[in-house]
Amino acid sequence: MLDRNLIGHSFGKRSLVVEEGAVRSYAQAIGETDATCFDPSAARAAGHRALRVPPTFLSCLEGRLFPTRALLELAGIDLERLLHAEQSYEYHAQAYAGDTLSYEQKIVDIYDKKGGALEFLVKQTRVSNQDGVHIADLRAALVQRQLVKA
Repeated sequence: MLDRNLIGHSFGKRSLVVEEGAVRSYAQAIGETDATCFDPSAARAAGHRALRVPPTFLSCLEGRLFPTRALLELAGIDLERLLHAEQSYEYHAQAYAGDTLSYEQKIVDIYDKKGGALEFLVKQTRVSNQDGVHIADLRAALVQRQLVKA
């Protein structure tokens, strides 16, 4: 059983600088066609101060700061019984290449379904930039299947 005392556990605040080359590579990998993610001149012409960070790139950056393995070890989740259950984003402001983004991750819920056969762990991460502007909230749920006793 997952320990419900982990609800509210914070992994602290960690920061990184968003690299322009990484933004371009990610945009290319996901098939982004908007030039504001590739060309600084096009970004500025469109009213942005730098390359626009594709929204889901925030999760990739989160993974650099908070490796999932640490969360799994803390919660005692068996990797062989792990499933990705859900992921959602709430955006508040645009992030740009060159920004220093700060991530604050915590466990916000633990619950079960099907009489405990499925245990869910929900984590949420607040992202803000170097000016304290709230960029986004990232939310993900992991589910651990319990082994069926024969």
